[in-house]
Amino acid sequence: MNLPVLKGLIAAPYTPMDKQGGLNLDTIDKYADHLIENGVSGVFVCGTTGEWPSLSTEERKAVLEKWISAARGKLKVISHVGGNSVYQSIELASHASRAGAYAIGSLAPSFFKPGNVKELVSFLAPVAGAAPDLPFFYYHIPSLTGVHLNVSELMVAARESIPTFAGVKFTHWDLYDMQKCMAFDEGRYTIFHGFDEILLCGLSLGIQAAVGSTYNYIPALYLKIWDAFNRNDFIRARELQMISVRIVDILNRYGGATAAGKVIMKYIGIDCGDCRNPLRKLTEDEKEAMKMDLKNIGFFNSIGHN
Repeated sequence: MNLPVLKGLIAAPYTPMDKQGGLNLDTIDKYADHLIENGVSGVFVCGTTGEWPSLSTEERKAVLEKWISAARGKLKVISHVGGNSVYQSIELASHASRAGAYAIGSLAPSFFKPGNVKELVSFLAPVAGAAPDLPFFYYHIPSLTGVHLNVSELMVAARESIPTFAGVKFTHWDLYDMQKCMAFDEGRYTIFHGFDEILLCGLSLGIQAAVGSTYNYIPALYLKIWDAFNRNDFIRARELQMISVRIVDILNRYGGATAAGKVIMKYIGIDCGDCRNPLRKLTEDEKEAMKMDLKNIGFFNSIGHN
């Protein structure tokens, strides 16, 4: 397989819910248009931000199909198919291939955890094999899976066992390991930088693509960081990155990137509803307090909303 060369911002979209907690797929058309108009290159569907553990298999299929339709070929749609059941992941991977996804990705199982790289690749290989026409990305997020294996070692094994292996969504602070991943096999694999608040660190190491949740509502900020970096204006790039850090600090204060981020989506005119249990729902007082905190750092001025 010719490995894809992916560049730019890949949003990790929220899964829109209605007031009863069911899927609200109609929102995705407007959502996709918003991302396209704001320079986003693709979407990583039903990942952590998309609340994949709270969705049924059929719901994950429905969300993916809607994103593929709404993207109209203008966004690269990557389907996250990971989970704790290899058979569910195989089913989702096969569906993604039939539905027309651009690529698939899977994280490590997080209940019965693989103890070494060989065990993890043994889980991932049949998942990737269920979509032999699609590039496959390993989704590394040890803070949630509890699987802290070195990805640079996994890449060696994946190259031999997964013909469609195309790279890694690297959501971890270990930039030492990430740098080794980027250099592996003369840099022929895509390494997605997974932490919005330190995008500049990834740029300094040479990343070309990044996946994140705040790219849903402030992609312009990160495109400006990228542009400043490319112009060697590192002072401006650091200033812009600190804006991202302050926004992420506020998100963490009010429930994290998923719960608080869904509220922010409503502020910009795309109502994604609340999160499903067990993720928390912000109270009205918390929503108002968060809105005020965002106003105080100029968030709404930067995106053109009051």
